[in-house]
Amino acid sequence: MPTKLVILDRDGVINFDSAQFIKSPAEWKPIPGSLEAIARLNQSGYKVVVATNQSGVGRGLFDMETLNSIHTKMHKALYTLGGRIDAIFYCPHPADSDCDCRKPKPGMFKRISETLNADLKGVPAIGDSLRDLQACAFLGCQPMLVHTGKGEKTRTEGNLPDGTLEFADLAAAVDFILSRHKA
Repeated sequence: MPTKLVILDRDGVINFDSAQFIKSPAEWKPIPGSLEAIARLNQSGYKVVVATNQSGVGRGLFDMETLNSIHTKMHKALYTLGGRIDAIFYCPHPADSDCDCRKPKPGMFKRISETLNADLKGVPAIGDSLRDLQACAFLGCQPMLVHTGKGEKTRTEGNLPDGTLEFADLAAAVDFILSRHKA
């Protein structure tokens, strides 16, 4: 049985995305039902971590203090619902960077595996873009596409990793995870 862990992309999965980037706490708005879904995972014994590309930092659109403020808003909103994010892993580098952490490269998922001392084989990883799914599939995660954010466009464009499961949103994906892993 895989580790009781779920890996989430942030923008387009937990909160509404923006082509202009989420550059301030005021711009961070949760997708209805997403925070409650994370709380349900926590209450069922799952660790929840976020793996997110944040190239806005590397592009100078916002700084680390702002990124931390956005995440503080997310943490506080979750806390009021009895939920939590156990860790946030992010790539601050711009798209043209030669780093190993920017999805679709697998570096962020390798760091999650090493930091949590967890085998990611079969671990649900939920994203709205092809690069989210490609990065997670590299380490054997179960790729799950949500149709929120860029998800509809990603589904239409195809070329999804083998075995990708599709859901309307994070709440529907969590319903599936919890129904499949009843103790």
